[in-house]
Amino acid sequence: MDMNFSPEDQAFRGEVRQFLKDRLPARLSEKVRLSRELTKDEIEEWHAVLNEKGWLAGNWPNEFGGAGWTAIQRHIFEEESALAHAPRVLPFGIAMLGPVLQKFGSKEQQDRFLPRILDGQDWWCQGYSEPGAGSDLATVKTTAVRDGDHYIVNGQKTWTTLGQHANWIFCLVRTDPAAKAQEGISFLLIDMTAPGITVRPIVLLDGTPEVNEVFFDDVRVPVENLVGEENKGWTYAKYLLTHERTNIAGVGFATAGLAALKRIARAQVANGRPLSENPLFAARMGEVEIDLMAMSTTNLRMLAQAAAGQAPGAESSMLKLKGTQIRQAINDLTRRAVGPWALAFPSEALEGANDDQPPGPAEAAGATRSYLNNRKLSIYGGSNEIQRGIIAKSLLGL
Repeated sequence: MDMNFSPEDQAFRGEVRQFLKDRLPARLSEKVRLSRELTKDEIEEWHAVLNEKGWLAGNWPNEFGGAGWTAIQRHIFEEESALAHAPRVLPFGIAMLGPVLQKFGSKEQQDRFLPRILDGQDWWCQGYSEPGAGSDLATVKTTAVRDGDHYIVNGQKTWTTLGQHANWIFCLVRTDPAAKAQEGISFLLIDMTAPGITVRPIVLLDGTPEVNEVFFDDVRVPVENLVGEENKGWTYAKYLLTHERTNIAGVGFATAGLAALKRIARAQVANGRPLSENPLFAARMGEVEIDLMAMSTTNLRMLAQAAAGQAPGAESSMLKLKGTQIRQAINDLTRRAVGPWALAFPSEALEGANDDQPPGPAEAAGATRSYLNNRKLSIYGGSNEIQRGIIAKSLLGL
């Protein structure tokens, strides 16, 4: 297996770098670099720039309006985007629902929804987790009862990321309560503006309402919004989760995060020498870098397999497991590197500061926000404990 990039891939990397240099607004890049929250308009602005170039949906084939990139090209784009501090492409419509509709959706659903994902008319969110069904999605209790040409949906979803902005949600719902857990679930597309839907924000540790609770009270959903067959939703959910878990690994984000950590460690001076020369801290950074190099190699192996037409299996769980651990370790070291400025609410330090120039390193507030927010990485998309079970069963036969 040759894991070296071909001349064509290297040329594509140069094209991506030039595009980011020319088209990525500096104000957006700076907000991402400092881990500041992007507004809905700013996210949509970057999506529109990518869509104009034809690069918003790199994972989609050309026939559906995508870029038709190879797995290696997608890797290069994601890596270069992270290093340039570009806003991430929100995964819900592009990386999650899009592939499901392309593989299992009807022609009418493809023609209706896929163009609207690309041009920004629809903002999708994910309706999987429930108060009693997180990593064990087979226990979802939200029901969809057939009533003529509609389903009547009742129940609750939680941890719905950016649901406050969404006008559509794709949901796992129980359509056959008498069937075995996985066999009674369907995959339903629901208009968030329909009567009976209530969205309630959940304020996180960093003070932002990034996630939400979504309540369904006798919501009428047209039967035509059922994806695939009734009671076959578990199959579609597993297909979607494979894409989500590989994305969560975030090799590009980890690479950019490590570069930022090194820069901060070189700039922070204690006892007359940079923090990067402190033996203990340097050893910790070295350990994370070795883990990242090993994960990058595993990721390249997966890319080579994808290029050969092989579907990812337990490897996506391995990437999700190790990738989230590495990103959390980088967040922790960055927080340590900026020292007391990383306090979540340093009221004493803020006294006398002006709005344009906060005290301490510019990365300090972002380091805290990333550390707090990314504690979720080892939980969502299937907790790391679940991933260990998948790996043990698939690779070790346990």
